[in-house]
Amino acid sequence: MSKTNRGNFFEDFEVGQVIRHATPRTVTSGDQALYTALYGSRFAVQSSDAFARALGYAHAPLDDLLTFHIVFGKTVPDISLNAVANLGYAGGRFLAPVYPGDTLSTVSEVIGKKENSNGKTGVVYVRSTGYTATGTEVLDYVRWVMVNKRDPGSPAPEPVVPDLPAAIDPHALGTAAPLLDTANWDNALSGSEFRFGDYAIGEKIDHVDGMTVEEAEHQMATRLYQNTAKVHFNQHTESKGRFGKRLIYGGHVISLARALSFNGLGNAFHIAGINGGRHVAPLFSGDTVYAWSEVLDASEIDGRQDIGALRLRLVATKNRPCQDFPLKSEDGKYLDDVILDFDYWALIPK
Repeated sequence: MSKTNRGNFFEDFEVGQVIRHATPRTVTSGDQALYTALYGSRFAVQSSDAFARALGYAHAPLDDLLTFHIVFGKTVPDISLNAVANLGYAGGRFLAPVYPGDTLSTVSEVIGKKENSNGKTGVVYVRSTGYTATGTEVLDYVRWVMVNKRDPGSPAPEPVVPDLPAAIDPHALGTAAPLLDTANWDNALSGSEFRFGDYAIGEKIDHVDGMTVEEAEHQMATRLYQNTAKVHFNQHTESKGRFGKRLIYGGHVISLARALSFNGLGNAFHIAGINGGRHVAPLFSGDTVYAWSEVLDASEIDGRQDIGALRLRLVATKNRPCQDFPLKSEDGKYLDDVILDFDYWALIPK
């Protein structure tokens, strides 16, 4: 019997299967500092213990996407080691703050699978849940991933495609942050004077700045998350693949775009829900990422007078500034420069 893990192929997944992923990961302030070094995120709640404590946090929590990436990374050896591409996300909920010293682990359930028409690959749908060592659920989300078949000649299974929500109910997002003393929210220190009432549905914001992706930074980031997918790590194998080189991890793009969004959304301090997301096109080392956002909705949150929720569409491009808000052509297809279309709820003080 082989003692090494070559990852699961499409045939290995069964709907209803529950996978408890190795290995638990204790996060530290060093992880948070490295995350900041990689992306330059400037949101005050995650940057400053003093700022966070003044609002009612125990101290500065982890950046939400650092939590997401670590929970996600646990799943890779079992779910996407033999993936062609991660395709999308839905139904994501950030349920509790995560602090340095917390230990995160992940459990996934296979909720759907469908073979592709080429007979060589299939799409697997999983719901993954992240927990602390004390059993607190901090995050759950659905993703779907295209996975290679071990044997292209094996018969296609009966397709099961889950019914996924178009959006998370914003009224239920109150657990994502403690009750805040917003009288202590200092706009000068947060870097923005704009709060919940200052944003209009339909408003578009060009985040102006660009950030070039370096190979070394991407490699360091995926190692930080213990994401072992071959498409990100192994140039020897990927040189023989479709693109001839490694792909930048899609989550890396989300973090870059979110960090860029500070310029225009500096008080949107917390990602509370992921409604959906698509990695529209690949990103490679040397490309420069730009981003823009559209306010899709604004909502009150049940039981909360301190904060509201903005539903934001975050679009990232490569090598194209966003002053004209690039997205789709007249025929409804994404423009070639668009790499990410990400729909999420953000919490913002009133």
